[in-house]
Amino acid sequence: GGHVMLRLHGGFGYAQACDGSVVAYGADNIGDGDAQVWTVQFVGTAKRFTPGTRELELFGAAPRTADGAPFDPTYLCVEPQFITVHHLGDVPARRPVHSA
Repeated sequence: GGHVMLRLHGGFGYAQACDGSVVAYGADNIGDGDAQVWTVQFVGTAKRFTPGTRELELFGAAPRTADGAPFDPTYLCVEPQFITVHHLGDVPARRPVHSA
């Protein structure tokens, strides 16, 4: 529907801090082993919301913990105003440079 839904850990306070504000967000699939890499960034207004059953299904299973505390889901809906998407091809596999 032209919006981006985000599930966050309520214990961090990010959703409360961002509610009603303009936010920037980015995501990518770098590091998942796919040779076709994509990145997306967007800027828009964020609002807290309560997802319905269908929206919860889209999120899938929630994490059990966040930094050792029980995960407390809270949700933001962002209406993007500016969006960029980039596709990179033939990205070489990443190899660890240092090891313990």
